[in-house]
Amino acid sequence: MKLFYREFGTGQPVVILHGLFGQSDNWVTVGRRIADQFHVYIPDLRNHGQSPHTPVHSFPAMADDLADFIEEHEIENPVLIGHSMGGKVAMTYALENPDKVKKLAIIDISPRRYPERVTHTQVISQMLSIDLEKMRTRTEVEKILDSQITDKRVQMFILKNLYYKLHGKLAWRLNLDAINQSMDQLFDSVSSTNQYAGPVLFIRGGKSDYVPDSDLALILSMFPQAQIKTISGASHWVHADAPEELCFLLSSFLERDCIFGH
Repeated sequence: MKLFYREFGTGQPVVILHGLFGQSDNWVTVGRRIADQFHVYIPDLRNHGQSPHTPVHSFPAMADDLADFIEEHEIENPVLIGHSMGGKVAMTYALENPDKVKKLAIIDISPRRYPERVTHTQVISQMLSIDLEKMRTRTEVEKILDSQITDKRVQMFILKNLYYKLHGKLAWRLNLDAINQSMDQLFDSVSSTNQYAGPVLFIRGGKSDYVPDSDLALILSMFPQAQIKTISGASHWVHADAPEELCFLLSSFLERDCIFGH
Protein backbone atom coordinates (compact mmCIF):
# COMPACT_ATOMS: atom_id res chain seq x y z
CA MET A 1 0.00 0.00 0.00
CA LYS A 2 1.43 3.37 -1.04
CA LEU A 3 0.84 5.82 1.80
CA PHE A 4 0.44 9.53 1.20
CA TYR A 5 3.13 11.42 3.12
CA ARG A 6 4.68 14.80 3.81
CA GLU A 7 8.45 15.25 3.83
CA PHE A 8 10.71 17.91 5.32
CA GLY A 9 14.42 18.47 5.91
CA THR A 10 17.54 16.35 5.52
CA GLY A 11 19.71 14.19 7.75
CA GLN A 12 18.84 11.39 10.18
CA PRO A 13 15.41 10.06 9.16
CA VAL A 14 12.46 10.52 11.52
CA VAL A 15 9.01 9.04 10.83
CA ILE A 16 6.02 10.55 12.68
CA LEU A 17 2.81 8.51 12.95
CA HIS A 18 -0.49 10.22 13.80
CA GLY A 19 -3.34 8.90 15.93
CA LEU A 20 -6.89 7.71 15.29
CA PHE A 21 -9.03 10.22 13.32
CA GLY A 22 -5.82 12.16 12.60
CA GLN A 23 -3.68 12.75 9.55
CA SER A 24 -0.19 13.89 8.63
CA ASP A 25 -1.31 17.52 8.59
CA ASN A 26 -1.79 17.40 12.39
CA TRP A 27 1.97 16.97 12.84
CA VAL A 28 3.35 19.43 10.30
CA THR A 29 4.23 22.05 12.95
CA VAL A 30 6.22 19.56 15.02
CA GLY A 31 7.67 17.99 11.88
CA ARG A 32 8.93 21.30 10.50
CA ARG A 33 10.68 22.10 13.77
CA ILE A 34 12.43 18.75 13.85
CA ALA A 35 13.25 19.11 10.13
CA ASP A 36 15.78 21.81 10.90
CA GLN A 37 18.14 18.94 11.73
CA PHE A 38 16.37 15.77 10.55
CA HIS A 39 14.80 14.24 7.45
CA VAL A 40 11.16 14.00 8.53
CA TYR A 41 8.50 11.80 6.95
CA ILE A 42 4.87 12.08 8.09
CA PRO A 43 2.64 9.51 6.39
CA ASP A 44 -1.13 9.25 6.51
CA LEU A 45 -1.86 5.80 7.93
CA ARG A 46 -4.27 3.55 6.01
CA ASN A 47 -7.91 4.65 6.02
CA HIS A 48 -6.82 8.15 7.10
CA GLY A 49 -5.99 11.37 5.29
CA GLN A 50 -5.07 10.87 1.65
CA SER A 51 -3.86 7.28 1.97
CA PRO A 52 -5.78 4.34 0.44
CA HIS A 53 -8.84 2.78 2.02
CA THR A 54 -9.02 -0.92 2.88
CA PRO A 55 -11.41 -3.07 4.96
CA VAL A 56 -8.55 -4.21 7.23
CA HIS A 57 -7.50 -1.83 9.99
CA SER A 58 -5.23 -3.40 12.61
CA PHE A 59 -1.87 -2.69 14.23
CA PRO A 60 -0.09 -5.57 12.43
CA ALA A 61 -1.47 -4.36 9.08
CA MET A 62 -0.41 -0.77 9.75
CA ALA A 63 3.02 -1.96 10.92
CA ASP A 64 3.35 -3.85 7.62
CA ASP A 65 2.43 -0.63 5.80
CA LEU A 66 5.17 1.15 7.74
CA ALA A 67 7.66 -1.57 6.81
CA ASP A 68 6.75 -1.16 3.14
CA PHE A 69 6.99 2.63 3.44
CA ILE A 70 10.46 2.43 5.02
CA GLU A 71 11.64 0.00 2.32
CA GLU A 72 10.10 2.00 -0.54
CA HIS A 73 11.80 5.22 0.53
CA GLU A 74 15.06 3.46 1.44
CA ILE A 75 14.90 4.83 4.97
CA GLU A 76 17.71 3.45 7.13
CA ASN A 77 17.68 3.25 10.92
CA PRO A 78 14.87 5.77 11.48
CA VAL A 79 13.68 7.35 14.68
CA LEU A 80 9.97 6.53 15.06
CA ILE A 81 7.60 8.94 16.79
CA GLY A 82 4.01 7.80 17.28
CA HIS A 83 0.99 9.33 18.97
CA SER A 84 -1.86 7.16 20.31
CA MET A 85 -2.79 4.71 17.52
CA GLY A 86 0.41 5.68 15.72
CA GLY A 87 2.33 4.94 18.89
CA LYS A 88 1.06 1.37 18.91
CA VAL A 89 1.98 1.03 15.24
CA ALA A 90 5.50 2.28 16.03
CA MET A 91 5.82 -0.11 19.00
CA THR A 92 4.62 -3.05 16.89
CA TYR A 93 7.15 -2.29 14.15
CA ALA A 94 10.04 -1.75 16.59
CA LEU A 95 9.36 -4.99 18.47
CA GLU A 96 9.29 -6.95 15.22
CA ASN A 97 12.26 -5.09 13.68
CA PRO A 98 14.45 -4.12 16.66
CA ASP A 99 17.63 -3.79 14.59
CA LYS A 100 16.00 -1.37 12.13
CA VAL A 101 14.95 1.39 14.57
CA LYS A 102 17.40 3.90 16.04
CA LYS A 103 15.09 5.34 18.70
CA LEU A 104 11.43 5.25 19.63
CA ALA A 105 9.28 8.08 21.03
CA ILE A 106 5.74 7.14 22.08
CA ILE A 107 3.23 9.87 22.91
CA ASP A 108 0.43 9.19 25.38
CA ILE A 109 -0.26 5.54 24.74
CA SER A 110 0.70 2.28 26.45
CA PRO A 111 1.19 -1.18 24.89
CA ARG A 112 -1.67 -2.61 26.98
CA ARG A 113 -5.23 -3.34 25.88
CA TYR A 114 -7.64 -0.52 26.63
CA PRO A 115 -11.29 -0.75 27.63
CA GLU A 116 -13.64 0.64 25.02
CA ARG A 117 -13.47 4.42 24.92
CA VAL A 118 -16.98 5.85 24.68
CA THR A 119 -15.61 9.06 23.17
CA HIS A 120 -14.20 7.19 20.18
CA THR A 121 -17.31 5.14 19.51
CA GLN A 122 -19.53 8.21 19.89
CA VAL A 123 -17.42 10.20 17.41
CA ILE A 124 -17.68 7.39 14.85
CA SER A 125 -21.45 7.11 15.36
CA GLN A 126 -21.94 10.85 15.03
CA MET A 127 -19.87 11.06 11.85
CA LEU A 128 -21.69 8.09 10.32
CA SER A 129 -25.05 9.62 11.20
CA ILE A 130 -24.44 12.72 9.09
CA ASP A 131 -25.84 12.32 5.56
CA LEU A 132 -23.22 14.20 3.57
CA GLU A 133 -25.32 13.78 0.41
CA LYS A 134 -27.66 16.39 1.90
CA MET A 135 -24.88 18.73 3.04
CA ARG A 136 -23.69 21.52 0.78
CA THR A 137 -21.37 23.46 3.06
CA ARG A 138 -18.94 22.76 5.87
CA THR A 139 -20.98 25.10 8.05
CA GLU A 140 -23.97 22.76 7.85
CA VAL A 141 -21.84 19.86 9.07
CA GLU A 142 -20.28 22.02 11.76
CA LYS A 143 -23.72 22.95 13.11
CA ILE A 144 -24.68 19.29 13.42
CA LEU A 145 -21.43 18.42 15.19
CA ASP A 146 -21.86 21.45 17.45
CA SER A 147 -25.15 20.00 18.69
CA GLN A 148 -23.59 16.59 19.36
CA ILE A 149 -20.01 17.26 20.53
CA THR A 150 -19.42 19.82 23.26
CA ASP A 151 -15.61 19.86 23.02
CA LYS A 152 -14.73 22.46 20.37
CA ARG A 153 -11.26 21.04 19.92
CA VAL A 154 -12.68 17.60 19.07
CA GLN A 155 -15.10 19.27 16.65
CA MET A 156 -12.28 21.03 14.80
CA PHE A 157 -10.19 17.86 14.81
CA ILE A 158 -13.04 15.96 13.15
CA LEU A 159 -13.78 18.73 10.67
CA LYS A 160 -10.20 18.55 9.38
CA ASN A 161 -11.25 15.23 7.86
CA LEU A 162 -13.99 16.88 5.80
CA TYR A 163 -13.25 17.83 2.19
CA TYR A 164 -14.94 18.47 -1.16
CA LYS A 165 -14.62 15.28 -3.16
CA LEU A 166 -16.33 17.00 -6.09
CA HIS A 167 -17.70 20.48 -6.55
CA GLY A 168 -20.38 20.89 -3.90
CA LYS A 169 -20.01 17.27 -2.74
CA LEU A 170 -18.57 16.75 0.73
CA ALA A 171 -16.90 13.56 1.96
CA TRP A 172 -14.89 12.25 4.90
CA ARG A 173 -11.27 11.41 4.28
CA LEU A 174 -11.57 8.67 6.90
CA ASN A 175 -12.76 5.20 5.97
CA LEU A 176 -15.40 5.31 8.69
CA ASP A 177 -16.91 1.91 7.94
CA ALA A 178 -13.57 0.07 8.18
CA ILE A 179 -12.55 1.92 11.34
CA ASN A 180 -15.95 1.31 12.91
CA GLN A 181 -15.76 -2.42 12.14
CA SER A 182 -12.19 -2.58 13.50
CA MET A 183 -12.67 -0.53 16.66
CA ASP A 184 -12.20 -3.50 18.99
CA GLN A 185 -8.82 -4.23 17.38
CA LEU A 186 -7.78 -0.62 17.93
CA PHE A 187 -8.27 -1.04 21.67
CA ASP A 188 -6.13 -4.19 21.59
CA SER A 189 -2.68 -4.57 23.12
CA VAL A 190 0.60 -4.60 21.25
CA SER A 191 1.16 -8.31 20.76
CA SER A 192 4.78 -9.45 20.70
CA THR A 193 7.08 -11.71 22.70
CA ASN A 194 10.10 -9.65 21.63
CA GLN A 195 11.82 -6.73 23.33
CA TYR A 196 13.10 -3.51 21.86
CA ALA A 197 16.29 -2.71 23.78
CA GLY A 198 17.05 0.62 22.13
CA PRO A 199 16.36 4.08 23.58
CA VAL A 200 12.65 4.74 24.16
CA LEU A 201 10.88 7.85 25.44
CA PHE A 202 7.26 7.70 26.57
CA ILE A 203 5.65 11.14 26.87
CA ARG A 204 2.30 11.37 28.63
CA GLY A 205 -0.11 14.20 29.30
CA GLY A 206 -0.55 15.11 32.95
CA LYS A 207 -4.32 15.39 32.46
CA SER A 208 -4.55 12.16 30.47
CA ASP A 209 -5.37 8.72 31.86
CA TYR A 210 -3.87 6.81 28.94
CA VAL A 211 -0.54 5.94 30.63
CA PRO A 212 -1.07 5.47 34.40
CA ASP A 213 1.80 4.47 36.68
CA SER A 214 0.34 0.95 36.75
CA ASP A 215 1.43 0.53 33.10
CA LEU A 216 5.13 1.16 33.82
CA ALA A 217 6.01 -2.47 34.60
CA LEU A 218 4.51 -3.64 31.30
CA ILE A 219 6.30 -0.88 29.41
CA LEU A 220 9.67 -1.78 30.92
CA SER A 221 9.14 -5.50 30.23
CA MET A 222 8.88 -4.73 26.50
CA PHE A 223 11.11 -1.65 26.36
CA PRO A 224 13.75 -2.07 29.08
CA GLN A 225 15.46 1.26 28.33
CA ALA A 226 12.23 3.24 28.40
CA GLN A 227 12.03 6.53 30.23
CA ILE A 228 8.72 8.23 30.96
CA LYS A 229 8.20 11.98 30.96
CA THR A 230 4.99 13.81 31.89
CA ILE A 231 3.86 17.17 30.53
CA SER A 232 1.71 18.65 33.27
CA GLY A 233 -1.48 20.32 32.08
CA ALA A 234 -1.57 18.43 28.77
CA SER A 235 -4.40 16.13 27.77
CA HIS A 236 -4.16 13.14 25.42
CA TRP A 237 -3.70 15.70 22.61
CA VAL A 238 -0.21 16.57 23.80
CA HIS A 239 0.94 18.05 20.50
CA ALA A 240 -1.99 20.47 20.49
CA ASP A 241 -1.91 21.36 24.20
CA ALA A 242 1.82 21.72 24.75
CA PRO A 243 3.76 21.97 21.46
CA GLU A 244 6.69 23.83 23.02
CA GLU A 245 7.14 21.34 25.86
CA LEU A 246 6.75 18.43 23.46
CA CYS A 247 9.32 19.93 21.10
CA PHE A 248 11.74 20.37 24.00
CA LEU A 249 11.37 16.76 25.21
CA LEU A 250 11.68 15.32 21.70
CA SER A 251 14.69 17.47 20.87
CA SER A 252 16.43 16.50 24.11
CA PHE A 253 15.74 12.82 23.39
CA LEU A 254 17.01 13.23 19.83
CA GLU A 255 20.06 15.12 21.12
CA ARG A 256 19.37 18.22 19.09
CA ASP A 257 18.37 21.78 19.88
CA CYS A 258 14.69 22.62 19.91
CA ILE A 259 13.76 25.02 17.12
CA PHE A 260 10.93 27.34 18.11
CA GLY A 261 8.65 29.56 16.07
CA HIS A 262 8.64 27.58 12.80
